Amino acid sequence: MISRRGLGLSLLLSLGYGRARAAPGDFKTWLDGVRREALSQGISRPTLNRALAGVTLLPRVIELDRRQPETTLTFAQYIDRVVTPERRVEAREHLAQNRALLDAVGARFGVAPRFIVALWGIETDFGHVVGNFPVIPALATLAYDGRRAAFFRSELLNALRIVDRQHIDPRRMLGSWAGAMGQSQFMPSSFLAYAVSYRGTGAPDIWNRRDDVFASIANYLSRAGWRRGEGWGDAVALPPGLAPSAETGARPLGDWSAMGIRRVDGKPLAAEARKASLILPAGPTGPGFLVYDNFRVLLKWNNSHYFAIAVGDLADSLAHP
Repeated sequence: MISRRGLGLSLLLSLGYGRARAAPGDFKTWLDGVRREALSQGISRPTLNRALAGVTLLPRVIELDRRQPETTLTFAQYIDRVVTPERRVEAREHLAQNRALLDAVGARFGVAPRFIVALWGIETDFGHVVGNFPVIPALATLAYDGRRAAFFRSELLNALRIVDRQHIDPRRMLGSWAGAMGQSQFMPSSFLAYAVSYRGTGAPDIWNRRDDVFASIANYLSRAGWRRGEGWGDAVALPPGLAPSAETGARPLGDWSAMGIRRVDGKPLAAEARKASLILPAGPTGPGFLVYDNFRVLLKWNNSHYFAIAVGDLADSLAHP
């Protein structure tokens, strides 16, 4: 059963199957290899002694990794589960409650507050579902016994770097079973690249400080190429007889307008040279969307059309009172 809460990055990680569980002694030998690699990369011995003390395989992480669903939600099912009426209401409430902070963050990073709130809401249900797995043991388990071993080994080393830089005590470094951390659900590599302290002092705290959560989300989008003042896309209606493929290359909006494509609200497309791509997430008989550069930025956060459209849809519901 898939919960309506916390359907974010960890749900959408595509991971391949791993090998059978090995004996604890083998894991210890493997972990000693990680320790040597970390030392060779400049991570201090005291950090490793502290962060790796008592680390063992987590059977629950292995179970969750191997229980990844084989069936795929349809686009309609995904939107229904992720962008619920309740989540839309709560998003509006959080936008109002945090308006001053969000406006300041948005102005600093060039990202509209509604997109910050939408990502926060979809990733962790506005901070309600952040995960309670110890990140370092979880990543060690996945790197050793799980799927995509090289990816998770790299993230484990990044988690050790975070501890080494005194960003957080390893005992308080909690996240999803797949290692995504805090209210923004950053993997350790993303934390190192994009997490920021809004105040500019101390370590970024994406677990507890809402200002750091918002600033880190906005910094990620900004650094990924977010275009200030622009939206993500428009839901469109296709004229009868037009049967494009599920995704097309970028074309000027005027070209799409000439094909007879209109916004679903009945308004014509803007007569400008800005390029857009047409995507049909449910196939040629489903809804269509013309998407812009900011949509592609959302794909850098999570390379899923469903996810990016859900974020855009929730953000658009916050655009007007």
